[in-house]
Amino acid sequence: MTSFPFLSDEWMAESKRIRDEYRDRAADVPVSVRMNQVVKDVPFGDGVIHAHIDTSSGQLELGTGHLESPDLTVTLGYETARAILVDGDAQAALNAFMSGRIKVDGDITKMLALQTTGMGATTDPTALEIVRRIQAMTA
Repeated sequence: MTSFPFLSDEWMAESKRIRDEYRDRAADVPVSVRMNQVVKDVPFGDGVIHAHIDTSSGQLELGTGHLESPDLTVTLGYETARAILVDGDAQAALNAFMSGRIKVDGDITKMLALQTTGMGATTDPTALEIVRRIQAMTA
């Protein structure tokens, strides 16, 4: 299987393709949140990626660029973002937040609710398969 660096253009396109493949079978994400992300210390490009997560449609949408009128904006490092978004490591998120490596501007309760639900991945077998496939293609 081909693998791509986390958050690279190729990774974004392949993760979207995987999510789209399962769109009609995955359960809705139970929390509606529009979150912009500023990912720092990226090992390629100019070192910063502006991205977003949007679950307001019931499905997880992840893309580059920022949303207008987000619920919150999260600034974090590349390795922390990878631990949270690819590995699903809630402990890494908590540790990074408690140590000040994650900055949150806006409605933090939305982020906590999203983290608590695991974006549906912990209970939905289809979501688990999507996560496994994205993990497998991430370099």
